[in-house]
Amino acid sequence: MEDSEVLELVRRAQTGDRPAFGDLVVEFEPTVYAIVFRRLRNQAEALEVTQDVFVQMLRKIGQLREPERFVGWLKRIAIRLSINRAVRRPRELLGESEALGAIGEPGESSFETILEGERARTVREGIASLRSLDRETLVAFYFEGRSLQEMSRDFRSPVGTIKRRLHTARSRLKDQLMKLEAVG
Repeated sequence: MEDSEVLELVRRAQTGDRPAFGDLVVEFEPTVYAIVFRRLRNQAEALEVTQDVFVQMLRKIGQLREPERFVGWLKRIAIRLSINRAVRRPRELLGESEALGAIGEPGESSFETILEGERARTVREGIASLRSLDRETLVAFYFEGRSLQEMSRDFRSPVGTIKRRLHTARSRLKDQLMKLEAVG
């Protein structure tokens, strides 16, 4: 589909034209799904988050001031919702991993397994308690393995700014972990 056609559909969708919105969904669903699946690596979750992206798009499309930036705007929604799901996921799966972890590796004591699980839970809680920009920055770099250049492009910030954000986010995470350890 041509850029001018997309722009026209976006403008129509902004005025409440449901068929135009539907055409945008049909056009961009494969792209959104690919973005989400790349981060989550789980087909069922990717389908669910893809739906959430289009629900968010429906709610917020009227607020998009520059319709010509629609594609980037939609991708940022997909990235943000994927990161939010990925950050929430470890807590949701915690019970399973602890149950499986109790079996332990050969030669590894159950105490070491429990201690490792506690450390992982503390880090997840620390990350979850950070502000969204700090959390998204840490998740993108450490959990998704994205390069500084990729992050620069996706966050629309210079590499130097991304480096500063990483440094700041690590410092804030350290503070959060110290608070959690003091409480625990």
